Amino acid sequence: MPDPKHLVRTRSLKESDYATICHPLNPRSEIRMARLGDRAGMQRAFLSITRLPPGKESFLPHAHSLQEEFMFVLEGRGLALIGDEEIEVGPGDYLGFPADGTVHHLRNPGDDDLVCLMGGEQTAVEVTRFPTIGKVAIFKGSAVTFYDEQLGQHLPTSAWRAKD
Repeated sequence: MPDPKHLVRTRSLKESDYATICHPLNPRSEIRMARLGDRAGMQRAFLSITRLPPGKESFLPHAHSLQEEFMFVLEGRGLALIGDEEIEVGPGDYLGFPADGTVHHLRNPGDDDLVCLMGGEQTAVEVTRFPTIGKVAIFKGSAVTFYDEQLGQHLPTSAWRAKD
């Protein structure tokens, strides 16, 4: 009898079950990811097993506006940027990032893969700030649009009020 769709046997994952994800604006970015939540039919939350190879980085330092994200380290060692501080992380460490504007990033300076469970929310739209490149990205569906933080027009909410 086959397993129900709600059960994912991670020990049975093959190399072909992993997708390689690279941030297009960071040449050091490379993550091997198997999306477990998708396999179980999840639509509002995601969970993936991720492998960060030696010498590679997750994406770019970023901060979420709408989606919460977390990582739980299973194997290996890495350096996590949390705000302005870089902290060593290893097996058993949990990193939780509420949508509070805290910049975060992960890199692997070691000799072995850094293996994590990575999860969080999936919303129809997400706005993410990338402070090291001065950009804000809007994720909607399968498209991402980047905007330069300095070129945007900033108006106070009072500018929207009718003047008598």
